[in-house]
Amino acid sequence: MLLTITAEGNNAEALSFLLHKHPDKLQTAKLSVGKVYIFYPEYGKEKATAAILLDIDPVGMVRNAKNFAGKDFLLGQYVNDRPYVASSFMSTAISNAFSSALNGNCKERPEFVDLPLSLTAKISVLPAPHGGEVLIKKLFEPLGYTVEAKRHPLDTQFPEWGYGKYFTLTLKNKLPLKQLLSHLYVLIPVLDNEKHYFITQDEVDKLLRKGKGWIEGHPEKEIIVSRYLINLKSLVRSAIEVLHAEESGGDESETADEAPARKEKKERLHDVRLKLVAEKVRMSGAASVIDLGCGDGKLLKLLLKEKQYTRIAGTDVSYSELTKCKEKLHWEELPAKQRERLSLFQSSLAYRDRRFDGFDAAAVVEVIEHLDPNRLPALEKSIFMYAKPKTVVLTTPNSEYNVRYENLPEGKMRHSDHRFEWTRKEFKAWAEEVARKNNYALAFFPVGEEEESIGAPSQMAVFTYGN
Repeated sequence: MLLTITAEGNNAEALSFLLHKHPDKLQTAKLSVGKVYIFYPEYGKEKATAAILLDIDPVGMVRNAKNFAGKDFLLGQYVNDRPYVASSFMSTAISNAFSSALNGNCKERPEFVDLPLSLTAKISVLPAPHGGEVLIKKLFEPLGYTVEAKRHPLDTQFPEWGYGKYFTLTLKNKLPLKQLLSHLYVLIPVLDNEKHYFITQDEVDKLLRKGKGWIEGHPEKEIIVSRYLINLKSLVRSAIEVLHAEESGGDESETADEAPARKEKKERLHDVRLKLVAEKVRMSGAASVIDLGCGDGKLLKLLLKEKQYTRIAGTDVSYSELTKCKEKLHWEELPAKQRERLSLFQSSLAYRDRRFDGFDAAAVVEVIEHLDPNRLPALEKSIFMYAKPKTVVLTTPNSEYNVRYENLPEGKMRHSDHRFEWTRKEFKAWAEEVARKNNYALAFFPVGEEEESIGAPSQMAVFTYGN
């Protein structure tokens, strides 16, 4: 799939500065499903064209992605148009290869960022099912584009078959490059409903972030939101509510007393727990950290924000959780430097894995209670005897607090997969024995609001080696 962007006029050279790609070099970037090539078919003072070409590996695409148009017949996941048409893959490539331009950054020539340029974007080939040329124009014309959509026949040898859903799209407008990239980033997946990633609340945040400044006032914003989020009603509703609020400048009927109350919504226990874990790891002075049992990557997301970490890793026994983790972290869109310091891999804490070795700190967040008690000695050896990080931050539920959960029957545990839940005394005894055998100092902390006699919802032990 190919996208070209042409700048014409006196400031055509601004294109290479904004894209941070040298005209004399062929440059590449990696996707989980193939490669991205960036090059300039032409470059001059008054006309410059940059091209982004995606070379998709069909087998890698099926191996790494959630689903494709393969529901209708047995080989559908292998026999489809995904490697050849502009789709959500192109949006990922734009974000990956042109992240600085998309985010409005240009260190060398900052004056170019908001400069309107005479731009022409050409996409070959774009699918537009359920709307065709009419939908394309409804999406782009309100943004000031001159739209030329050339529809392709199903087969030139059989004209009686008619036309297919594919178009070569040419867009012309005078606007800053960052706006063009933002429009393409959002609207290409809107036109093609086949997404290569899971649609979660993160996609709502991404849509609102990348579309800020133009989606709010777009006459077809409801169509944009609905198709971008593949008609998932709860997500569509939350996005539309935000857009309506931004368009109207907020709810004017809301009183001054009501606004703070709305913002002071109680923080979820899981978020409190992760923030506390991240803080304890940071305070340890660690330069490298591994999240043992990373799940969908929420802690990793916090750790990536800290510049002190030169190496971060996440591991989980579940492959599907690691897939969700990549989605949550927007793996394909992470800047190259972020991806270089982050690694994800599948493993079990009940076995020795040399990939755990060499980290200054390890986080084990709400993991041990998912193991059968007779597997705990293996976990202890794996982490404290073999990997032996300088700091281990470990949390587990406090069973004494369960009486505060009204819908939890007496004697039941908080999660169906929990094999046990310890009281504070039981956790203290286990942690002290582990620390004693492996030469770790130990400190305990409550996680969440403490209550007299029953403690906090969760409990934390911080192990420090050799103290």
